[in-house]
Amino acid sequence: MPDLVLRPALPGDADLIFAFVSELAAYEKLSHAVVSTPAVLAEALFGPSPRVFCDIAAWGGAPAGFALWFYDFSTFEGRHGIYFEDLFVRPAFRGHKIGKRLMAGLTARCRAERLGRLTWSVLDWNAPSIDFYKAQGAVMLDDWTTCRLTGDALLALGHSAS
Repeated sequence: MPDLVLRPALPGDADLIFAFVSELAAYEKLSHAVVSTPAVLAEALFGPSPRVFCDIAAWGGAPAGFALWFYDFSTFEGRHGIYFEDLFVRPAFRGHKIGKRLMAGLTARCRAERLGRLTWSVLDWNAPSIDFYKAQGAVMLDDWTTCRLTGDALLALGHSAS
């Protein structure tokens, strides 16, 4: 694929990454949930102790997509893995196997670093993405439910610890 270039994100990419996040949120009908900013992403990705990482895909020199990820840990396996928070390819660039190459890059990292797994979530209504992930060999974990604390509930439980 001579037209595809994958690379790690650089500090000057914060605006681009935020644009990808915003486009993904719009696709997922979650624009209202985006409170992040390019500055927040820049600090998370490129600050003194980054805990999140990003790969950028360009097609023919144009920004085409990204994968944003971080390390997680499985106590059952006793090994770290990668959790990718976001995988997004702009609609104009779909059909060029860019998403597959971004995922392949993450699996190559897992292999090189002897990590145990690659994990992510997908919205249950997002049939095109589910079909894509299944085509890559992914297993849908229908017996697990994602749980989340945010806002007042997060603050209240945290306050109860003190």
